[in-house]
Amino acid sequence: MVKNRHNADRGIPEISYAAPAGTPTGVEVLSLAELRHRVPAKRLTAPQRPDFHHLIALTGGTLWHTVDFTAYALTPGSWLWVRPGQVHQWSDPTQAEGTLILFRQDFLDPATTTDARIEDPHAPILRQPLPDDAAALQQAADHLNAEFHALGHLPLEVHTTALRHLLAVLVLRLAHLTTPAGSPVPEPDATYLRFREAVEKDFARTRRVEDYAEALGYSTRTLSRAALAAAGLGAKEFIDRRVILEAKRLLAHSDQTAASIADRLGFSSATHFSKYFHQRTNQTPIAFRDTVRGHTHKVRATVPGQ
Repeated sequence: MVKNRHNADRGIPEISYAAPAGTPTGVEVLSLAELRHRVPAKRLTAPQRPDFHHLIALTGGTLWHTVDFTAYALTPGSWLWVRPGQVHQWSDPTQAEGTLILFRQDFLDPATTTDARIEDPHAPILRQPLPDDAAALQQAADHLNAEFHALGHLPLEVHTTALRHLLAVLVLRLAHLTTPAGSPVPEPDATYLRFREAVEKDFARTRRVEDYAEALGYSTRTLSRAALAAAGLGAKEFIDRRVILEAKRLLAHSDQTAASIADRLGFSSATHFSKYFHQRTNQTPIAFRDTVRGHTHKVRATVPGQ
């Protein structure tokens, strides 16, 4: 269950979490069939930015789901992880069966939050587990689902603790899937992690690799090598993609002018911002806004609890 709220600063519609009556605060498990029953088609909504996590596990059919302007195709066995702050949009879920798990970030213990990379906004969104991992994930999800719907069989505090542990097993497994070669996905190195954190903090202040290199005590070449190894793109492109993503979010989900967005993202003028945006997207900011808003009317989103 969720509540709508509005971010007055960014103008982006947001959803904040509210536990269903009589259930533990912090986690909810429901089937896609329950989602369809709860949310009539006429009340499907536009894309939203939730302040809590969504895990979608597909067991049958197909489903398209858009996260930050990228559409992902889910098939049976797929998992999709939407994190707080990401703008996501449901397509028609009538052709899909599966499970939706909603949880607040603070529901998990700190060790799990760290080990499962819960706070990593750059973690993969779509997961396609290998058979062994898929079986273990399904077992964990089934156990979590059974415990969630067994409210009253244990004292509430014990029930909540059990849910916390079961959710921890699920997210830890999901965050540490094996590669086709049978080895765990390698951890990003410290240089890349520091660079990524700095970009997230300062992308609206500077787009120069040199500024990040100076602040972090690395050479520009070191930052570019680290970004290329971990993210598959150079340091400058990594910065530019983060700026463009925020620009797209603001254009699509607010009524701020191009001049206001330019100022917010650290550009000297709307003209400079428009040129920068066009060079990287082949669209002007206004053309992008018109396109994505026109698409929104065709592909709507379902929001649990509304």
